[in-house]
Amino acid sequence: MHDNMNRLLAAANTVILGKDRQIRLALCCLLARGHLLIEDIPGVGKTTLAHTLANLLGLNYQRIQFTSDLLPADVLGSSIFDGQTHSFRFQPGPIFHQMVLADEINRSTPKAQSALLEAMEERQVTIEGETRPLPEPFFVIATQNPLTQIGTFPLPESQLDRFLMRIALGYPDSRSERALLKGEERQSMLEKLPACMGAEELRAIQSEVKQVYAAEALLDYLQALIRHTRESGAYQGGLSPRAGLALLNASRAWAFMDRRSAVLPEDVQLVLPSVAGHRLKLTASGALDSQSVVAPLLEEVDIP
Repeated sequence: MHDNMNRLLAAANTVILGKDRQIRLALCCLLARGHLLIEDIPGVGKTTLAHTLANLLGLNYQRIQFTSDLLPADVLGSSIFDGQTHSFRFQPGPIFHQMVLADEINRSTPKAQSALLEAMEERQVTIEGETRPLPEPFFVIATQNPLTQIGTFPLPESQLDRFLMRIALGYPDSRSERALLKGEERQSMLEKLPACMGAEELRAIQSEVKQVYAAEALLDYLQALIRHTRESGAYQGGLSPRAGLALLNASRAWAFMDRRSAVLPEDVQLVLPSVAGHRLKLTASGALDSQSVVAPLLEEVDIP
């Protein structure tokens, strides 16, 4: 399992240059059975990263381009009349794939965004009164443009909380950008990427991740972090129980990727910005990057 993961990370780094940490966080999110939000300016590789992970994980993949006129039925599907049978039959929408890329999710209205809520939380959708299960494994990777750009609709807190992690790619360093300029077209590289594992192996790894041990003292530390967000007054609202579970699951996945059978406090600290950054708002200042948002937590909460 670990050998296949290492091959996957190495292959992903040949397509997305100079972003090893972000790729590891993205894989960590998927191993923890979470959904991923990538927020950054257009053109830095958000869509390419999602497509790369889908190819390397051997998952069937569908991209949904979110626009202002997108309707929930365009995501979920609808019933159409079949002239041969003289009856209605359900036509599944693009949500019925193992990995769904919600591209530029904040360019659609809240009505269209809400089509993903049940799917992301319960891995099923209810359409015309009938509940339909989604394939396993099921992931949503959404890309989001900065809210300062024209034509964006902020994601509500309930939608943000469904994403286990939020990451940003940022500009490449000078060396990586030179290699990008001189290298092969990314699209042609994606077409040649071999799958490093399949859906069955991915599900097996996710089961292994759940078995990574979290000691009582580690849970004390995690609860202290959560309690600080609720009681310190530094944040407008504290982390929810769902966020606490997300932090624990992501920490377990990070420890598993490092070939350890138990979670360390350092694992919690490494994934904390990506798990908590989009869920917290500082009381005393405006929007900051995720690292700055969680900095008071890391400074003020002692490790047991």
